[in-house]
Amino acid sequence: MKRSHLAIFIFCALGLAATSRAEETGSAHYLPGSMASFIDAFPGKPGGLAILNYFSYYDGSAPIGARLPMGGFLSADVNATAYADSIVAVYQTPWKLLGGGYACGVSVPYVWLEVEGQAQHIGPHGTLGPVHSARDTASGIGDITIIPFMLGWTDLAPDLKVDCRVGVYAPTGEYKLGQLANLGKNYWTFEPGVMASWISSKIGTEVSLYSGVDFNTQNNDSDYTSGTSLHFDLTVAQHLPLFGGIFGLGANAFYYQQITGDSGSGARFGDLEGMTAGVGPVLSYVGHIGDTKLLAELKWLPEMDVEKRMKGDYVWFKLGFAF
Repeated sequence: MKRSHLAIFIFCALGLAATSRAEETGSAHYLPGSMASFIDAFPGKPGGLAILNYFSYYDGSAPIGARLPMGGFLSADVNATAYADSIVAVYQTPWKLLGGGYACGVSVPYVWLEVEGQAQHIGPHGTLGPVHSARDTASGIGDITIIPFMLGWTDLAPDLKVDCRVGVYAPTGEYKLGQLANLGKNYWTFEPGVMASWISSKIGTEVSLYSGVDFNTQNNDSDYTSGTSLHFDLTVAQHLPLFGGIFGLGANAFYYQQITGDSGSGARFGDLEGMTAGVGPVLSYVGHIGDTKLLAELKWLPEMDVEKRMKGDYVWFKLGFAF
């Protein structure tokens, strides 16, 4: 495992409007639990390129008493299903900065989304229209993520990788005010984060942690600014030789907390600070196809405790190649 360079991060901008945290449209750019395994750590191979495909599924619901601002509506009794498939490319340059390596990347998602619930139109002065049943579907390119900066160190301690990074979520997905299902958020998000991953080259035990803070710009169409959020992802796993490669089994836990309230004239129903936490199993496999490294990962992450958001399950399947 010490020589494995198939280590890649995922700032997947899936642009979902289905994972109802308390921010506008019921969701934010970052998906809780998407980070923090050794494959998300700094690559550590100057001149190396990794191409990956990440498929995710989310299914969740909110009770009728949980009202959420979504696309110009106040929605309740919401049920949502989202599929997203993202192509991610990361390149580690040969350049050095502050003794660390420098990498950059991009993630382009394609999203399929269905949202239904009881909706009330929000008028210009906060007045609410009549309650009616609504259902929206959408598909297409979501919000693209650009990773212009990833600075990592692989020699601070044996088997330890540490990096700091910045992800920029761009509002490239389609957004229409007055629509429940939107592919994009219609605002920018800037996410500085820190990743640390230790995986023993002797016994195969892994402990990986990612922490990030998300700062959002204003949605100019709705005059709504979603609050700042803080999130932590943790993976503990054991890796063992199997079928000519390395098999991993462990658990991933996440905690996501909105630390400032929503603001702007469009935030007429309080600051709506939301929280979610969950834990689930993770399986991984690293092998070779000729000189190319192959990685596959499958994880199921049910949300265990939530506030002011939907409750559901994430499923991730990741497949990647490093050259």
